[in-house]
Amino acid sequence: MTSKSGSRGAIVLGIDGGGTNTRAVIAQGDVVLGRARGASIKRLRVGAEVAEANLRKLLHDVFSAAGVTDVDAASAGVASASMPGIPEWITAVFRDVGIPRSEVVGDEVIALDGAFHGGPGILQIAGTGSNCVGRTAAGARECAGGYSSVLGDEGSGYWIGLHGIRQALHAHDRGEPSVILERVGEIWATPSLEALVDLGNAVPGPDFSALAPVISKAAEEGDEVARRVLLQAATDLAGFILLVRRKLRERHGLRGEVPVAWTGSVIEKMSIVRERLVEILHEEAPEMPIANEVVVAVDGALWRARRLAEVLV
Repeated sequence: MTSKSGSRGAIVLGIDGGGTNTRAVIAQGDVVLGRARGASIKRLRVGAEVAEANLRKLLHDVFSAAGVTDVDAASAGVASASMPGIPEWITAVFRDVGIPRSEVVGDEVIALDGAFHGGPGILQIAGTGSNCVGRTAAGARECAGGYSSVLGDEGSGYWIGLHGIRQALHAHDRGEPSVILERVGEIWATPSLEALVDLGNAVPGPDFSALAPVISKAAEEGDEVARRVLLQAATDLAGFILLVRRKLRERHGLRGEVPVAWTGSVIEKMSIVRERLVEILHEEAPEMPIANEVVVAVDGALWRARRLAEVLV
């Protein structure tokens, strides 16, 4: 092997492949050697050929940034890890660039380990999609939500964009003022409400998650329709956390409280969602510890990759 492994420990690669973009970090011990960000490697989003091209470019970029030719182990957390064939093609690409040991897991797995390093806790993910997963000290897991943009993902960026338009259309029918349709029309370049509706119903449809920042900004400026959408998102996300908490208690005999952490741009960047989410949790579970800072999921991938590298020592 031609990596720079030595007294400081193995060189490892962590990848966080979300729905919109992909992050990669190479580290040796606690020292980050290089970082890179690339396009999506989610096949359902960009197609198999583009996903592989994006992954290979990302690996090239992060290896170049780190100044290494290969690494000892890699862990990749991807949004579509449970789909047939996904772990196999990512693993094949890793082997092709000389990574001797690797794993491909769900993005919620690396986020959990980024927050709790293998320990118990509940993690709420709310980015392009949403998902909530909890884990006991013994490793048992319970989940809620995460059933895709069509069937679920309440509280996600996609849901906020789509639900924001739906609620704005209802408001339009009632004569309630809102800037949402006007601003979406500017982004989509639709000259009329009819054209906006046609584009919203197109197949394939527009990227509704890209509208979430627009809804958030409108809410911050006092748009009541947008504000209601964000408050409902917070209510749904809090409901997932409390449901997972109940499952851990009823199915696994959990006693006391486990910490709650969160990741994803919706909670991180939308203060209305974050503040209402925390408020609901404090009301329903006053003793529940809640993280103040966003979980960096790729840190969990690095933590897992270091454990994989230990078997090579």
